[in-house]
Amino acid sequence: MDGGLILLVFLALLFAWGLNRVRRALRLGPVGYVGIVIVFVIVMLLLWGRTFR
Repeated sequence: MDGGLILLVFLALLFAWGLNRVRRALRLGPVGYVGIVIVFVIVMLLLWGRTFR
């Protein structure tokens, strides 16, 4: 496996853990939670895609 991909998976897990804590604190609904996750996935894919240039 690519080292960068392993780092992205680790960051995603860390982000999910932190987001769960923030979601409880802000009382976000499922729509807000899904929106944040989609934005995070798009940003991570863009960052990962830049490494191939």
